[in-house]
Amino acid sequence: MKRVLVSGGGGFLGSHLCDRLLSEGNEVLCVDNFFTGNRRNIHHLLDNKNFELLRHDITHPLFVEVDEIYNLACPASPIHYQFDPVQTTKTSVIGAMNMLGLAKRLKIKILQASTSEIYGDPEVHPQPESYRGNVNTLGPRACYDEGKRCAETLFFDYHRQHGVNIKVMRIFNTYGPRMHPNDGRVVSNFIVQALKGEDITIYGDGQQTRSFCYVDDNIEGMYRLMNSRDGFTGPVNIGNPGEFTMLELAQLIIELTASKSKLIHFPLPEDDPLQRKPVIDLAKEELGWEPKIPLREGLEKTIAYFESII
Repeated sequence: MKRVLVSGGGGFLGSHLCDRLLSEGNEVLCVDNFFTGNRRNIHHLLDNKNFELLRHDITHPLFVEVDEIYNLACPASPIHYQFDPVQTTKTSVIGAMNMLGLAKRLKIKILQASTSEIYGDPEVHPQPESYRGNVNTLGPRACYDEGKRCAETLFFDYHRQHGVNIKVMRIFNTYGPRMHPNDGRVVSNFIVQALKGEDITIYGDGQQTRSFCYVDDNIEGMYRLMNSRDGFTGPVNIGNPGEFTMLELAQLIIELTASKSKLIHFPLPEDDPLQRKPVIDLAKEELGWEPKIPLREGLEKTIAYFESII
């Protein structure tokens, strides 16, 4: 049995990771300041004798004894990370330093939940791990994009300088139950609007594309990366290479919810990427991983969750 720290464990991905780790017989220390996380996500775990919740902001040092660290703490949707951009950058950078310092002291493995946002608005499509990105350092998304890029830098510097055993995962769009209904992400936006019969908001002409990975597939990739061979650090893309336009996604959600919602168009936000699709050859080769759950099936499960909370 391992004692595993999950920072951001009260969030969308973090809570699903806590479920997975507990199901594998581990003890879990869930650390979250609940800036975007929600107690509802982990309420079902509070009576589990192997689960412990600690309210803490990782921009402050943390002194605990654990065997592994998954560092997921950071607001991950534009509405949330742009609400307090300075705090977002501090969480990515100072939070990473604190978690890396803990891993260094304890001589343990640490996984960084990085993001496809480090590729910015990509000029290479689809995006392999070797692509260095196209990020506007001055724009409203930079607090997240550059914060995560700096965190990756810190992880590899701690690995080179101090021998810390690191794993870096670049997460592409992920959706599923426990998404925040007001996080501004396209899947939750469209589902909530469709269920309420409101107009569905399309930014731009709706031809921009995204790749959507169901949460269970994402967590499987994360778990496999943490348990991958020694010496394999990543970074590795974890996402679904199926590519859909925003119009296709909206029309599928309208169909699945039997909604009467209509589509309305707004201008495209600044620095919003026009294309995002992962190359997952490295994940297939190193982790034996690829997504299994098709978009229609994943959306049906996600819609059922939102119907239960709104």
